[in-house]
Amino acid sequence: MSWRSLRLIVGLLLGWAAESQAADPPAIKPQTAKTGTTPSGEIVRRRLAGDDWPCFLGPTGDNQSAERGLTPEWPEEGPKIVWQISLGTGYSSPVTSEGRLFQFDRQGGRARLRALESETGKPLWQFEYPSDYVDSFGYDNGPRASPVVDGDRVYTFGAEGMLHCVDSQTGKLAWKIDTTADFGVVKNFFGVGSTPVVFQDLLIVQVGGSGAEGAAVGDRLERARPDGSAIVAFDKRSGKVKYKMGDELASYSSPALAKVGGRQWCFLFTRGGLMGFDPGKGTLDFHFPWRATIRESVNASNPVVVGDQVFISETYGPGSALLKFRPGGYDVVWSDADRRRDKAMQAHWSTAIHRDGYLYGSSGRHDVNAELRCIELATGKVVWSEPDLTRTTLLYVDGYFVSLGERGTLRLVKVTPEKYVEAAQATLVDKAGMFGPAPLLKFPAWAPPVLSHGLLYVRGAGRLVCLELIPPEKLSQ
Repeated sequence: MSWRSLRLIVGLLLGWAAESQAADPPAIKPQTAKTGTTPSGEIVRRRLAGDDWPCFLGPTGDNQSAERGLTPEWPEEGPKIVWQISLGTGYSSPVTSEGRLFQFDRQGGRARLRALESETGKPLWQFEYPSDYVDSFGYDNGPRASPVVDGDRVYTFGAEGMLHCVDSQTGKLAWKIDTTADFGVVKNFFGVGSTPVVFQDLLIVQVGGSGAEGAAVGDRLERARPDGSAIVAFDKRSGKVKYKMGDELASYSSPALAKVGGRQWCFLFTRGGLMGFDPGKGTLDFHFPWRATIRESVNASNPVVVGDQVFISETYGPGSALLKFRPGGYDVVWSDADRRRDKAMQAHWSTAIHRDGYLYGSSGRHDVNAELRCIELATGKVVWSEPDLTRTTLLYVDGYFVSLGERGTLRLVKVTPEKYVEAAQATLVDKAGMFGPAPLLKFPAWAPPVLSHGLLYVRGAGRLVCLELIPPEKLSQ
């Protein structure tokens, strides 16, 4: 190695370390966090209009925001940067509730949940626990699942399978469960990556255990046999198991809740297919097999519920399918199963968004062949597709999609089935980089964007950035 190359590498490492130290907030000590106006009268959240974003894919579970007031023009440098912090490893999006932002990541051998003021990034408290998870495919070892806020509790589900419940105001531990040990979970390809959901008094978690046989299998996933714990519902206050159900192993998709036909439904796209069940009773209505035959395939995007229909999509083989469901069963409206090529959509990890009879989403297994697509919900017909955007995640707001490419490019795309219309594009820049301006959001920017009270939160490798997407004076619902 030449002396010039060595100097470059050392400089980059030192620059990264200096940047991390400068960008990190001061040491965080547990303290009483604040919601709105505290007993002492101190105000945390000044933006009164808009919505909290307390769970993965937002309050409606479909990555759509009801906020309005978006300006479809951006300056060249993109939306205004409000604050930013450096992060450890992981891919999880933040969540917000009552003036707090909760970010889950890993620093060294410890997973950590941080509570910050959502408008300023000011630290409130930090909760940590040991994590020894090592990714089998060489991806990073941090959390994949987002935190979930429910009133005065926050739940996290780590890559190693530790489920924690902590107090949202102090970070104090309420209860914890080692799902890997308790349910015999065989190590999945990328660890645990499904975010739980809260339903009434239950925390519904995709576990996918193999019981006593799980420990003997080691990490040989192909030898694992499900033992009826695809879904485990815990009492959200105590952590006590209320029911378990489903003979499936875990995927990276998260449960999707919906009320249809006067009853509650939950849909879970497991490793082997789609389950439709009653989330309160834990009774199965149907199981629809849907998985590629190759060993390394995963199901990762969430089900999309539209009326009495549910859409699922994966990227390793069969593609997409639309089912019309009912208590006790389903009918296939259309599917990609018989299409060797020209699949309607092959979503990898990002979930498609439905608007007015059309689905919009990223289709493609790799960045080089990924396309942003619009398909007709009723038929699966591809209406338009736009290549060369890399794999992207979408967030709907006020007639537009905020699109985050995995290499950090932000785009504003008009929601229309007519054609791809890009209203704005920006690459956020770190102007204080050691060797001059450099992209602020680095690969892999896989976490879905979050919008709360006009503020947009986007994550790339090692960094969370808060942007002002909608100014307070324009924000409405």
